[in-house]
Amino acid sequence: MMRRILLETQGEVSPVCSKSHITYKFHISEPGGKLCIHFAYGPKNLEDRELSKTLVYESIEKYIEPSRRELVQAKWESYLPLKNLITVSVDDPDSHRGAGHRHDPEQLLHLSMKDASPGLISGPIHSGMWEVTLSLHAVVTDQCKFSLNIWQEEE
Repeated sequence: MMRRILLETQGEVSPVCSKSHITYKFHISEPGGKLCIHFAYGPKNLEDRELSKTLVYESIEKYIEPSRRELVQAKWESYLPLKNLITVSVDDPDSHRGAGHRHDPEQLLHLSMKDASPGLISGPIHSGMWEVTLSLHAVVTDQCKFSLNIWQEEE
C-alpha cells in the first residue's frame, strides 16, 4: 500500500497556551484515497496535588459567586485529576470536514470517500491546501508535548 507523508511535526505547549489554536497547513497533490491523522499528547493528567489545588481555587474565585465559594472549595478534590485537553479539527480546501473532540491523548483519525472517524465527514479527498487545527482547550501541566503525523493512503 502506498503511503504519502504530508506532515510530520512535534511541539510543546504550556499553560499560557490554553484557549488558543495551532493550525497546520499541508498540500494534497494527488486527490483520492484515505487521509490519516495520528495525534498524540502528554502528559494527560496533572499529578502535582498542591498545584492542582491552587488551580482549582483560582477557578473557584473566578467562576463561582462569592456566596457559594466556601461550599465549592470544601469539595475541591472532586475536580481531580486536572487534565490537559487538546482536540483536532480538519478543513479541506473548500469546507470544514469535522472535529474529533475527544479526551483521548492518542488518536488515529481518518477520512475517505467511503467513511470517516466519528466527528469527521466522509467525502472526496480533494487536491489542494488542507488544514488541521489543534484546539488547546486546557493545558494544566508545566509542559505538554505533542506529535502530529498526517499521511495519505490508497484505498
